Amino acid sequence: MSLFAEVKCARCDRKYSGLRSRCPFCGARRIGRGKYSEETDNSRGKMLIGILILAVLVVAAGVLLFTTPKPAQPAVTEPDVDLEEPSSTPGLPGDDANVGFPGIGASPSKEPDDEKEDDTTTPAPVPTVQSVTITYDGRTKTDFTAGVGERVPLRARIEPVGIEEEIIWESSNPDVFQVVAANTEGTAVTVTGVGRGTATLTVTVGDQKAECIVRVR
Repeated sequence: MSLFAEVKCARCDRKYSGLRSRCPFCGARRIGRGKYSEETDNSRGKMLIGILILAVLVVAAGVLLFTTPKPAQPAVTEPDVDLEEPSSTPGLPGDDANVGFPGIGASPSKEPDDEKEDDTTTPAPVPTVQSVTITYDGRTKTDFTAGVGERVPLRARIEPVGIEEEIIWESSNPDVFQVVAANTEGTAVTVTGVGRGTATLTVTVGDQKAECIVRVR
């Protein structure tokens, strides 16, 4: 008795060992107990190939459907509109024309004057002089002593800077000292001692002024 079960070939009806995958007599392949498979039987493979081809066709049809550009719509032109004013309707005998027909022959409404935009702009305020001082070498001077014939350079410091106002320098006694402008702006002058005595130097810019006592020895 054999240790391994025998199977019967479904093609030639002969028995052979169950360890074999093919019949040793006719060569038929065993796919189950007592069954065999024909070498040319590929119906299952054909079915799988057919399903695969069908799926590819479906995908290709979907891609073509979504990627095909839509035809351009023809431009729609609006018909020309006759903008001629309608002819006035004659009134009935004894009645004024266009009575009872609002909008016909009526003059356009006018906006109230108070709704017009105010185009006037407020002019910027003109800056005024806040202060003025007399300086010598950058330091404020309220009095100084000079000799006869000596020249002392002085300047006017105006706040705020850049105001265009006339600058007026005056000597209370020209026999004691005289004032001569040192630049075209008038901010710098030269005080020259003329004779012994005491006098006052005054500088005026707008509404502001400063004074300095000058002693000539």
